[in-house]
Amino acid sequence: MSATVFTIANQKGGVGKTTTAINLGSALANQYINTLIVDMDPQANSTSGLGFSKKEGASIYAPLMGEGNAQEKILPTRNDHLFLIPAEVDLAAVETELIERPNYLLQLKACLDSIMNSFRFDAIIMDCPPSLGIISMNGLAAADYLLIALQCEYLALEGLGQILSVTEQIRESGVNPRLQLGGIIMTMFDVRTRLSEQVVNEVKTHFPDKIFNSVIPRSIRLSEAPSFGKSIFEYEPNSPGAHAYKKLADEVIQRFELDKKNLMLS
Repeated sequence: MSATVFTIANQKGGVGKTTTAINLGSALANQYINTLIVDMDPQANSTSGLGFSKKEGASIYAPLMGEGNAQEKILPTRNDHLFLIPAEVDLAAVETELIERPNYLLQLKACLDSIMNSFRFDAIIMDCPPSLGIISMNGLAAADYLLIALQCEYLALEGLGQILSVTEQIRESGVNPRLQLGGIIMTMFDVRTRLSEQVVNEVKTHFPDKIFNSVIPRSIRLSEAPSFGKSIFEYEPNSPGAHAYKKLADEVIQRFELDKKNLMLS
């Protein structure tokens, strides 16, 4: 079987999208799920959050432009089952350059096809920029499932309809008919306020079968870990944030029937 491809997207910044990409990917890898994180954000926060520096030519930019092979960009991390395709500033040019190419929404899928079908990975997680531009649209066009990181604030709910509408358009237009909403991950839950609980309950009311039970807390440790180039499991493995992402990974494994099918091939 080919890898299950997840795109983590939200047009709003600061919602815990990159934190989720890093720590969900790490939590899956900790359970021997061979996982690849593809950093598609020119800010390269997933890249630095895993301890890598921005390096010219290291990203998927050149393969997207038809130069080179995406497999050559894969880097091992300190976790034997976690890998990364890093980002760099040049990815920002994709927004203007890719639109000039035929089938521009399918360029990332074409670029990653050999990796998706290589039997090397069980899961591929794409971390997209905080926008619904060309990069994010390519991420949705290449994915099996959209995972939405949603901050536990009412303002965050306003953009939920927009990204769901875009997802439906991509599916119904035939660009990616297999794309589904995989789930909504509630992030930055503040136990001190009733607002966080109210927002979670509202999402549960509208998307009872899509919201994950695991809620990610607002946490200083989760915020600090990327500055040390570490996942929460390396930085503070016994913290509430680590426990929350471990539970989320358990849900993801069960919901999408991920297994260790590629363990012998790693």
